[in-house]
Amino acid sequence: MPANEGPEGVLITGLFGVGKSSVTAEIADLLEADHERYAAIDLDWLTWADTGTGQEGAEHRMLLTNLASVVGNYLEAGIRRFVMARSLRDPSELESLRAAISVPVRVVRLTVTMDEIERRLRSDVTAGREDDLREAREWVAAGLGEGFEDLTVANDRPIREVASEIVGWLGWARSV
Repeated sequence: MPANEGPEGVLITGLFGVGKSSVTAEIADLLEADHERYAAIDLDWLTWADTGTGQEGAEHRMLLTNLASVVGNYLEAGIRRFVMARSLRDPSELESLRAAISVPVRVVRLTVTMDEIERRLRSDVTAGREDDLREAREWVAAGLGEGFEDLTVANDRPIREVASEIVGWLGWARSV
C-alpha cells in the first residue's frame, strides 16, 4: 500500500449464518498472501460478556468501547486494513461503530437463502445457534440488517470466490 494511504476498514455483515466469520477469515488469508498489514476482527467476540446490567444497548456499547481500544492498538502497530464481521441491525449501529474507530469503513452485506441459513445453523451443536436462527427469522420479518450496505454479495459459492470479489471491489490486494 502506498505510504500516503490511510487506514481503511470493511465490515462484513448480514444475517446470522450467512458466513461472515468464514468470509472474514478468507479475506485475511488473501491479504496475508499479498503481504498487506491487516487485522481481522470478529466483533461478536468483543461483546461476549454478561455485565449484569440488562440495559438496552449495553452489548453494543461494550462493543464500541472494546473496538476503539483494539483498533487503536492495531493502528499503533501499523495496521492499515481492518476486516470486521458482525450483524448490525440498523444504520445507527453502523454510524456509532464508525465514530468509535475513526477509520473509514465500507459495508458488505452477505446474503444466502433462509433455507441455507437454517441448514448452516442447524449443523452447529451450540445452544446459541437456535437463538440465532430465531433472531435471523425475526430480522427478515422486520427488515433489519439491510439497506445501509455499500455492496451486497451472495455467499452461495466457494468462499475463496466470495472473498476475492470483496477484496477486488475494495482494491486492497494486488494478486486477486
